[in-house]
Amino acid sequence: MLAGTDVALVGLFSAKDKEFESKLDLLAGLVEARGGRVVSRHVQRRGVSSGGADKMGDPFSRRTLLSPGRARDVADACQQFGVGVAVFVNPLTDHQRAVLTDMFGCLVLSGEDL
Repeated sequence: MLAGTDVALVGLFSAKDKEFESKLDLLAGLVEARGGRVVSRHVQRRGVSSGGADKMGDPFSRRTLLSPGRARDVADACQQFGVGVAVFVNPLTDHQRAVLTDMFGCLVLSGEDL
């Protein structure tokens, strides 16, 4: 499924999560073990800006897991780099996969799918 494919990694992480880079590295290893090539990484941190920790309790976008701006950034990068698959660190619902696939213009998976 990933052999020879350019892949974008995406993750939603709490501001308190200091291990987010190592989680992305682990996911990159899984992608590369399946023949994919990681061409971009995208991180959405909750509670870092625009109200900081006070917003940690606010619900995130159930449709995308990302802020509208970050979702546009990822979609732009997918087009720019010719990404064939975007892989999220986070679990995704079928509805989220459908919305994100339409938004990004490529197949969207969760690390759980690998």
